[in-house]
Amino acid sequence: MNVLIVRPDGIGDLVLSLPVAAQLRQLKPGVRIGVLANPVAAPILEHHPDVDYVRTVSLQASIPDMMQAFSGGIDAVIFLKPFRRLMWAAWRAGIPLRVATGFRWQSVLANRWIYEHRSSFQKHESECNVEMLKGLRLTPLPVAAPALRLTDAELTAGERRWSGATMTRVVIHTGGVSARHWRPAQYRELAQTLVQQGYAVVLTGSQAERDQFQSEALDGVVLHPGVNNLMGQLSIRELMAVIGTAHVVVSGATGPAHLAAALSVPTVSLFDPRRNNLPTRWKPLGRGVLLRPDVPTCEKCIGEACPYWDCLDRFTVADVAARLGAVVQSAQPLMIHHI
Repeated sequence: MNVLIVRPDGIGDLVLSLPVAAQLRQLKPGVRIGVLANPVAAPILEHHPDVDYVRTVSLQASIPDMMQAFSGGIDAVIFLKPFRRLMWAAWRAGIPLRVATGFRWQSVLANRWIYEHRSSFQKHESECNVEMLKGLRLTPLPVAAPALRLTDAELTAGERRWSGATMTRVVIHTGGVSARHWRPAQYRELAQTLVQQGYAVVLTGSQAERDQFQSEALDGVVLHPGVNNLMGQLSIRELMAVIGTAHVVVSGATGPAHLAAALSVPTVSLFDPRRNNLPTRWKPLGRGVLLRPDVPTCEKCIGEACPYWDCLDRFTVADVAARLGAVVQSAQPLMIHHI
């Protein structure tokens, strides 16, 4: 049987889909497992033992191009998220078995349905994902944390990015797409504080995030020479290698936190208080701490109209540095702190 798991959106989303592949391998011996991912995130799946092949697609692609992603003898597709146009393409491509949630109007394009409201935020995303295996008449197992693989050559290249630093290594990822995050100036101050405390610090992020950091955090300010700014310089696999050779990663609720957890690197995660970013659903499945403002959960950020609009300023640089120090001393299974 040839099964294609469909999750072509974010890096963290893709990491949290891996328990589906792992359980499918365990529950259905001999199955051929593919993953349909977006081109940016897809490389994280390289060398993964539970993924036999990877295909990529843009959510902006034409329907004929999307149909090509479902060619080549696929017996079943599992839509971990019901992307309307992709479901239409799979239906037109004649995929025999199409598993999806049963609560959307586009669900008519599937022929096996799982009725579960992810919007309740009562389960972790990985648990919701493995529930979709019921569409193949399989009984999901308890979720094991996803794991990613790096080659020896990649780890060696990652080591070189640290320039031989023997002190505790900290990656600070300053950006993020799907969540609110600390201001760039706060990340700059944290980086400089950590260097002064004797840590080796690398900054990571996209080129756009580097430009934002430059304009908002370095306007008239010189970055401490001990901070290695690699923003905009790394491919996704190179980012994984830098993370994989670090001791701890600091970030918002974003993909690199999930990469770190899947590479067995502890995290310090700064979550905003929105309902669609609740830790019950989106926490990294690893070790470390998750900080969340002790304010009411909100449906969406309304900026300065909210009495708690500065909620992320509750995370002071001194407090984050202290929490990081505690994680370095003894990284326990992820703990959530409201501050």
